[in-house]
Amino acid sequence: MADAVRDTAAMIAGMAPVLDPETYVFCTFPSGMFVLGDATPLAGFAEAEGLSLILTAAKARVLGQDGLAMRRIILTVQSALDGIGLTAAVAGALTDAGIACNMVAAFHHDHVFVPADDADRALAVLLALSRGR
Repeated sequence: MADAVRDTAAMIAGMAPVLDPETYVFCTFPSGMFVLGDATPLAGFAEAEGLSLILTAAKARVLGQDGLAMRRIILTVQSALDGIGLTAAVAGALTDAGIACNMVAAFHHDHVFVPADDADRALAVLLALSRGR
């Protein structure tokens, strides 16, 4: 396993963003009311208000969930969990471009969810950011 990157400039330069072709929806279910079955989530989080899951749009529809169609951009750099600045840089660049984003950090990579209609433009913004432009 590669060492996690902590240096802010190195994380940004090495983020190598990749656009996932899948479309996702952020969903919520009352606590204790959701059975996974065939709808295995990409990610989830238990909140006081209920269970939040990120599902493919197709799986969300089957479960009667609709919401904003989102696309995921994977930042392929293995950023350290205690690294500083990557999330701020990404969110700031997307804010400057007028693109909403939801950041999800996992152990190996950070994931940026943007409205599906803005995905190609968001990828271009993040590629430019990684190249120092």
